[in-house]
Amino acid sequence: MSVREFLEQQEHLYLDPRAAFSDRSKGRPIPEEVRDDEVRTCYQRDVDRIIHSKAFRRLMHKTQVFLRPEGDHYRTRMTHTIEVARIARTIARALRLNEDLTEAIAMGHDLGHTPFGHAGELALSEVMGIPFHHNEQSLRVVDVLEKDGNGLNLTNEVRMGIVGHTGSYIPETLEGQIVRRSDQIAYVNHDIDDAMRAGILTNDDIPESISRLLGYTHKDRINTLVCDMIGASREAGVLTMSADVETALKDLRAFMFEHVYRNPVAKAQECKARDMLQRLYEYYIAHPEALPADFQPQLSFDGMERTVCDYIAGMTDKYAVDKYAELFIPAGWNVRG
Repeated sequence: MSVREFLEQQEHLYLDPRAAFSDRSKGRPIPEEVRDDEVRTCYQRDVDRIIHSKAFRRLMHKTQVFLRPEGDHYRTRMTHTIEVARIARTIARALRLNEDLTEAIAMGHDLGHTPFGHAGELALSEVMGIPFHHNEQSLRVVDVLEKDGNGLNLTNEVRMGIVGHTGSYIPETLEGQIVRRSDQIAYVNHDIDDAMRAGILTNDDIPESISRLLGYTHKDRINTLVCDMIGASREAGVLTMSADVETALKDLRAFMFEHVYRNPVAKAQECKARDMLQRLYEYYIAHPEALPADFQPQLSFDGMERTVCDYIAGMTDKYAVDKYAELFIPAGWNVRG
């Protein structure tokens, strides 16, 4: 018996019957021989494919909420991704669901995020004339764009978990649903932490009715939400939270939209970022030959607009600023006599 077969056997002995078992996956877009890997289950392979991808590495230089903050301790898309993965695995483990599938979805859920966070999404939505949704772009990254246009060929369960981490589609697997809720738990709480670091919020600003129920510290709020989801889900037999904690989380999210996500201090640079990305888009539409060599073949089958959109969506914040400076800001020069 191979290591993979042993792990698959252990899943059936330990996991809840509602878990997504590795040996029952619906498969990949391009079928692969299971025997090709005698050590890892299919979901473990997917985790590794995502972590070794270029799109995953770029997450460390992509904005979470504060655009290009001065300070080493503000969240990035990568630190957010890791926090989501840890919360999601804790919940999955407690409910005896598949931790490897949960981790793969969490690690891949934000691969399609634009530079400058949601300001980048808005910029691309405006120039494309259709809504740009980062969850759909994340699926496009793993299906098409990675590995020079070959994609990562992930399992169906991971792919649907990625696209369903936000938006109207709800993943079929409980593991995918856990990542969806863990994303909410993570970003609301770490955005509070970052807003306090930026001087926008203090603990006293959070309504007492919310703090009394969820806790007065970052640690306590996350612990309350995670433990409540585990306890309520065990009791109800479906993934859920108790009614009062669910309401408190919604109220906390509404509070964050009012005081942080729409705060002029936090959003001060968004108009500049949006204008910058739109000018880059217009430039590459007019000069497709300026696109990198690895994007040139894509022009012939995806068209100019889609190719330019993919290129800009994949940029990090710094890369976008550097490209803008290169294209639109005069460079210094010296005259030698």
